[in-house]
Amino acid sequence: MKKLVLAAALTAAASTAFAGAPAEPIIEAPVIVEETRSSSGGIVLPLLILIAVAAVVAD
Repeated sequence: MKKLVLAAALTAAASTAFAGAPAEPIIEAPVIVEETRSSSGGIVLPLLILIAVAAVVAD
């Protein structure tokens, strides 16, 4: 009888230890940092080309 009670107690303790789903491991995604370019950097080249074309047309 003692073995039956001991087995029931161990079974109850083991079932509460595994109740629910195990927690999923936390995986952190890598952080990607992109540097932004200034907005004036994109307009310099077209302005230089426009000035060069205007200089050629003026001559």
